[in-house]
Amino acid sequence: MKFGSAFFGWLTATGTAVLLTALVAAAGAAAGLATNTSASDATDAATKDPNTIGIIGIIAVVVVLFVAYFCGGYVAGRMSRFDGLKQGLAVWLWAVIIAVVVAILSAIAGAQFNVLGNLNSFPRIPLNEGDLTVAGIITAIAVAIISLAGALLGGVAGMRYHRKVDRVGLGR
Repeated sequence: MKFGSAFFGWLTATGTAVLLTALVAAAGAAAGLATNTSASDATDAATKDPNTIGIIGIIAVVVVLFVAYFCGGYVAGRMSRFDGLKQGLAVWLWAVIIAVVVAILSAIAGAQFNVLGNLNSFPRIPLNEGDLTVAGIITAIAVAIISLAGALLGGVAGMRYHRKVDRVGLGR
């Protein structure tokens, strides 16, 4: 594994996830405005009853994560040249490692250093840490599997470019 390539793949996955989440949130807000629902009304309803997020929201999150990690795996596979599957795995491992580090820092430093929570501008699923249920745990596992699959497939796709170059060869 080339961890430098994987790190840049993780950065690509994270950036892509942020951009796609913003687009999905904007589309959702536009749909809400078309039905005369304000953004604060929708947020209040989702906070009171998390089930209002619905199947469409779950599908949107799954698609965003799959596409984002596919892009990250592609970048890592393309940068590293060899064994795109391992590079995709390394992208996903970077995400896990950074999530664990952020969780530890948040536990040590406290809630006042929760940047995303304090800014309240990044679109998030409206669930508190205390609302963890069986469905929440299953969702977290599904998200981990889907992001891993996206990263692995992206790594293989990124490696395909180098295989084409190798087949053509440089000498004539």
